[in-house]
Amino acid sequence: MKWGRILLMVALIFLSATESTQAFSISELRDQIEKKRQEKEKLEEENKKLEAQIDEANKKSQSLQGTVKALDTTQKKLQNDIKVTENKIGTTELSIKKVALEIQTKVSTITADKEALAKTIRNLQSAESHSTIEVFLQYDTLNEFWSTLEAMSQFQGSVRDHIAGLKKVKLELEGKQVEFQGKKQELVEFKGELSDRKVIVDQNKKTKSTLLAQTRNQETEYRRLLERNIELGRKFEAELFEFESQLERAIDRSKLPAERLGLLSWPLEKIIITQRFGKTVESRRLYVSGTHNGTDFRASVGTPVMAVSGGVVEGIGNTDEQAGCYSYGKWILVKHGNGLSSLYAHLSAIKMSSGQTVGQGEIIAYSGGQPGTFGSGFSTGPHLHLTLYASDGVKIQRYEASKFCKQVSIPTASASAYLDPLAYLPSL
Repeated sequence: MKWGRILLMVALIFLSATESTQAFSISELRDQIEKKRQEKEKLEEENKKLEAQIDEANKKSQSLQGTVKALDTTQKKLQNDIKVTENKIGTTELSIKKVALEIQTKVSTITADKEALAKTIRNLQSAESHSTIEVFLQYDTLNEFWSTLEAMSQFQGSVRDHIAGLKKVKLELEGKQVEFQGKKQELVEFKGELSDRKVIVDQNKKTKSTLLAQTRNQETEYRRLLERNIELGRKFEAELFEFESQLERAIDRSKLPAERLGLLSWPLEKIIITQRFGKTVESRRLYVSGTHNGTDFRASVGTPVMAVSGGVVEGIGNTDEQAGCYSYGKWILVKHGNGLSSLYAHLSAIKMSSGQTVGQGEIIAYSGGQPGTFGSGFSTGPHLHLTLYASDGVKIQRYEASKFCKQVSIPTASASAYLDPLAYLPSL
């Protein structure tokens, strides 16, 4: 009889130890996370509509009215981007709470299981200290004796199962701890993104105010300003083309990777190419050289820009710091470990600093290119410009020989250093 009571008592201990004390709270947090996910879907749908409106408005940006409309629509999109980022922060904070509760539950389960196992082992050891004859004499019938022995055997198997279960819970706990640290890092990144986006919103507001002040809200003044900026941009492009044509920088081609699709990753999440590398119809129209030294991608202001490969930031700059210098605007140059370097230009904000190590796919900047925005450079509309170099042939220098940009530093390269990004990016 004694052994029947022991088995029942220990079984009850195991049952109570595996009950979750936080089930309701975790379930409630899951519901809140799901609501956040649904909110995010609605915000992203709104962003798609605004993107389409921005594209349409930019087609009419050759007029003051069209440009102002593009800026207003961009402002709405940027404000919506902030809501999306705030949603990400809220979701991540809820996820952190949920994972913390899950960790707490698993720790409680492990503690309770350990205590139950310890008590069980003590009881089994106590039973084993008695001889079979002594145990046999405690029972009135042989059937009771054999039933108890069978129950003990089954219980020992149950203990082994619980030990295996305990190991499994420990592994799950380790996984939850890794997830917890990952969510904390995500939260830091999202808060940084929110700060960046607020800066971009302020820039966009200032652009509209500056534009209206410069043009005195007159269409003719806007046309004159636009034509002047385009002319200065073309003059600088011609000047740089002539300068780089005379450069002779030794390039060890054996250090360059063979052209292979997918060696690099896309710099944007959504890919729409607006101008390719080399001689194109658009390059002949826009550039004195008749060639385009990179690849342009459609991207509204504030779109996250990602490193196409891991590497080190060689330098950052902004050609708009010198009045009348219409070139790359805000730019960042990353040197990769495979003999290649990548330039990202016409940015609205840069997240990195010189000498910083970046990973492939890491957000390093936000796209810009809205005409009139500080940092847009020589641009006729929002986009991302990506140039790919042989690292041996590119160098950041103060362009003192320039008539228009002598006070700023920019990457310069010999003609043979320019490479077609699409030869290394993934297949379209």
